[in-house]
Amino acid sequence: MILVVLGPTCVGKTNLSIDLAKKYNGEIINADSMQVYRGLDIGTAKITEEEKDNIPHHLFDIKEVTDNYTVYDYQKDARNIINKVLSRNKVPIIVGGTGLYIKAALYNYDFAAENHKDYSSLSINEIIDKIKKYNIATNVDFNNRRRLERLLSKLENNTYNSNKSDKLLYNDVYFIGLTTDRETLYKRINKRVIDMFNNGLVDEVKHYINDYQNSKALQTGIGYKEVVEYLKGNISKEECIELIQKNSRHYAKRQYTFFNNQLPVKWYITDYNNFENTIKAIEKDI
Repeated sequence: MILVVLGPTCVGKTNLSIDLAKKYNGEIINADSMQVYRGLDIGTAKITEEEKDNIPHHLFDIKEVTDNYTVYDYQKDARNIINKVLSRNKVPIIVGGTGLYIKAALYNYDFAAENHKDYSSLSINEIIDKIKKYNIATNVDFNNRRRLERLLSKLENNTYNSNKSDKLLYNDVYFIGLTTDRETLYKRINKRVIDMFNNGLVDEVKHYINDYQNSKALQTGIGYKEVVEYLKGNISKEECIELIQKNSRHYAKRQYTFFNNQLPVKWYITDYNNFENTIKAIEKDI
C-alpha cells in the first residue's frame, strides 16, 4: 500500500502525514519541490525535527539552493525510496503539494535526461522567440519564465514529447486530499505568511542573497523572490507580505486544478476544531 497526502498549501498535510505514519507503520517521502533544498525552511514551512516525531522522512534537505533539481531527478529518487520502504514492509507516505512530482513518481512517465542550459542571459522575449521557432501548439503561460525555460530545454533536448501515461506503476495507491472552504484556506495562508516574517523569513533570505542569481529555487520560490525585491528596496515590507499572500493564494488555485484534473483524489474536509474527526474519516476509508 502507498498513501499520498496532497492538497493546497497550508491546509494541514504535515499533521495528517505524521498521524498516518504512526497508524500504518509508514515512512514519509517529501513531494514539495522547494523542501528538497537545505536552508529554505521558514519560507517553505518545512517540518521541524521535533515535528517529525521520530518518523523517517525522505527527500528533505537533499540539495543546495544553487543545485538544479528537476522532476526527472525527483522521479528517480522518489521511486528508489518507495521501493526501499516497500521492501522493509513499511508504508510509503508521499506528502506534498507539487502535483507533477507526485504524478511523475507514481505513473508511467518516461523522462529522458536533459542537458540543462543556463538561459539567464536571455530575456523572456528572446526565450519566447526561440520557442516559437519550433512551431508547436502550447498553452504555456508566456509570463512564467520558469515554465518557458523548462519548455525550451525540452525542445532543445528533443524531450518535449516524452512518454506520459495515466498508468499507475504501483498497486493499492490511495490519494488522500485535504481541503477546506476558500475563506478558511485564505485566512490560514495570510496568517502563515505573517508568521513566516515574525519567525525570521527576511534573515533566511539574507543568508542566501548572494546565491540568488544562480538559484532557480530562490528566483521562483514564493516567499523568496518577493523578499529579494523587498531587500532591494523595490517594495515595502507591507507590499512584500501582501504579494506573498496573493501569490500563495493563486498557487493554491493552481494546485486544486492540477489535483482535480490529473489525480484520482478523494477529498476530505479538514476539521480544524477537532482534527481527529478528519483522521478517523480517512482511516475508515483506508
